Amino acid sequence: MDNKKLAELLNLVKRNLALSDLGILYAHNGYDDERYRELKEINLEILDILTDENITLDKLHDFYLPISEYPTPKVEVRGLLLNENDEVLMVEEKLDPGKWSIPGGWCDIGFSPKEVMIKEMKEETGLDVEIVKVLAIFDKKFHNHPADTFYTYKIAFLCKKLDGNLKTTFDITNVKFFKLDNLPPLSTYRILEEQIKTLVNLAKDENSKTYFE
Repeated sequence: MDNKKLAELLNLVKRNLALSDLGILYAHNGYDDERYRELKEINLEILDILTDENITLDKLHDFYLPISEYPTPKVEVRGLLLNENDEVLMVEEKLDPGKWSIPGGWCDIGFSPKEVMIKEMKEETGLDVEIVKVLAIFDKKFHNHPADTFYTYKIAFLCKKLDGNLKTTFDITNVKFFKLDNLPPLSTYRILEEQIKTLVNLAKDENSKTYFE
């Protein structure tokens, strides 16, 4: 199965999981509750087959705990920072050795996306930055990412350096600027080459509008 078909199938499974969670949340009798729980279990087993072999069924149960309110997508932030030569700041994470991404991560409760991005940039690169603008909002289902557990929106910001020096941290093994035409191997769960190129083009065009899907 090619990546596009796999992504379409995963999207359908994730929608089924959300619908089964809604059924469990709002079920009004034992019969409905039992059927929705069975439906959720079936879809978790399908997800276990389709996704990373290192993610076990038990782990998927941890990811998809019983809900108490309406399920929504997860939100991730990524930050584009260019130097004076239009090179892209990238980080290599210990969890994905040899693979690189632009800085970022999951949004934290209690922080705005902007605040999370500033915090992630400081934690991953050692730099203090300001946010210039939102460059793009990506829906992962429209992009050729590897099979993933969550349904995710990615908010990409243009960042500007204020202070600080590049340094590694407990979960980052390397921080470096790369030319756009010579990018390192990418952590494709986090970012794709075409997404980086889109962001750089948006950043260099003063009249560009936020890209969204």
